[in-house]
Amino acid sequence: MPDIYHSLLGHDLGHLRIVAELWGIELRSKELPVATKELAAALLDPAGLTDLIASLPSPAREAVGALTESNGRIPYATFIRRFGDIREMGPGRRDRERPHLQPSSTSEVLYYRALIAEAFFDTDQGPQEFAYIPDDLLALIQSTRPGLRTASKKDPALGRAATAGEKAHLIPATDRILDDATTLLAALRLGLEIPADPKLLALLHLAGLLKKNIPQTEAVRKFLGASRPEALNMLGAAWQESETFNELRFMPAIICEGEWKNPARETRNALFGFLATVPANTWWSLNALVSAIKQTKPDFQRPAGDYDSWFIRRAADGSYLRGFAAWDEVDGALIRFFIADILHWLGRVELASPAEGKEVTAFRMPAPDPRLSASYSKSNTESGRLKISSNGKIAAPRSTPRPVRYQLARFCEWDEEQAEEYKYRITPHSLKRAGGHGLNVAHLLTLLAKNSEAGIPPALVKALQRWEANGTEARAETQIVLKVGRPEVLAELRKSKAARFLGEPLGPTTITVRRGAIQKVMEAMTELGFLAEDLTEEK
Repeated sequence: MPDIYHSLLGHDLGHLRIVAELWGIELRSKELPVATKELAAALLDPAGLTDLIASLPSPAREAVGALTESNGRIPYATFIRRFGDIREMGPGRRDRERPHLQPSSTSEVLYYRALIAEAFFDTDQGPQEFAYIPDDLLALIQSTRPGLRTASKKDPALGRAATAGEKAHLIPATDRILDDATTLLAALRLGLEIPADPKLLALLHLAGLLKKNIPQTEAVRKFLGASRPEALNMLGAAWQESETFNELRFMPAIICEGEWKNPARETRNALFGFLATVPANTWWSLNALVSAIKQTKPDFQRPAGDYDSWFIRRAADGSYLRGFAAWDEVDGALIRFFIADILHWLGRVELASPAEGKEVTAFRMPAPDPRLSASYSKSNTESGRLKISSNGKIAAPRSTPRPVRYQLARFCEWDEEQAEEYKYRITPHSLKRAGGHGLNVAHLLTLLAKNSEAGIPPALVKALQRWEANGTEARAETQIVLKVGRPEVLAELRKSKAARFLGEPLGPTTITVRRGAIQKVMEAMTELGFLAEDLTEEK
């Protein structure tokens, strides 16, 4: 950053005299270049600087401290939003109104004392405007005012502990994501179309389990074979280090439009930094945390405090959310989403609310590992056994080993799952589909025998073996049946051009009609002089 001399360049003699007056310095030179050098040298007096900072109002000392903690510079938009704007005045207006005697903001207090200046600096996101303390002044402040430096190794906790009301209803941490991942991997392996959480799809790609939505056999085998804690860690590590997983764009309440990019990984790291200040194993107020971040670090995901270049709409009504006024609906909502959705989804935090069904108001990060919490450890083992019925229905508890459920899903039709149980049915169609993937009945019987709770019902074993030997031995289907009044009518119809649409006779006056051909048969009967009534159209 520029030093004090270069920071004073560009100001007129009147501005320099204001600075000198506020510092209690007599500025002798009347020539601008000489006066600039004279004032710059005088401002670097340690004793004078100490006295000046001590005389500042409390908000101004706070602003100097904030700049010092940020290595001497803060994005200009962020600084003036927190400490007030600096009014633009030409020399004439300034000399008439004398704003340094009645500053309108903390920023003006510092500006007219040359404790801050503004300039553009290069950053990873390109040139950005900053409020800064000149380098040589900053070094003096750090040496003479240690209380204004970042002295502690750990930042103070953001927010406060949760109240009894905020943590009244517990929402335990779980590893349910592993079971959902198993279901999705099995569905994609079979080519089934099921509703899929976009976050989970993205995460499975990051973890190398999917490539273009195709399960990768060896990676899936390792994932399913790992213990639940190990498998959860695989997913969590892939997410945490990702450059592409973008939490902001997964938030359901907003719609992100356009080609702009937000620093997803840097934002994630910033949020982890905030959470590092929260005491472990302590219920913490989510609302208070969000409020504290808004007060102290509002621009955690906004390069240079830019709140206007991202095109974001509210999903509910399509309204654009721009400017700092939308912070709660975008940036604040992202903090809530990160904790109450992403971290809880990955089993890393427990949540709480005032009552069941109410909005999350508190969270707790178990120490040192979420697997140590009682609620989490209940699902930590996979020892569930299959319940098999003689009618081919199978119930798999959530605790069923994931490799078993993955393989079982390949042999069966899927019924609607329940909270703690998955439902399957063995059908000829599902067995044919499994055969298309190189699986046979012997594989299924071995799988069921090893993992059943009470063995395989003999009737089901017999049915499976008969199906493998003979195929389908019975078929249920829906057909349209034509009934006529006399056998002669049916005989005449079978000699007509509609004969090719007729199926198997069911009696002297009854016959089946091929699927989709009833209208053709009705037209043929009219041509033969018979009017027929079509009851298939009745509701």
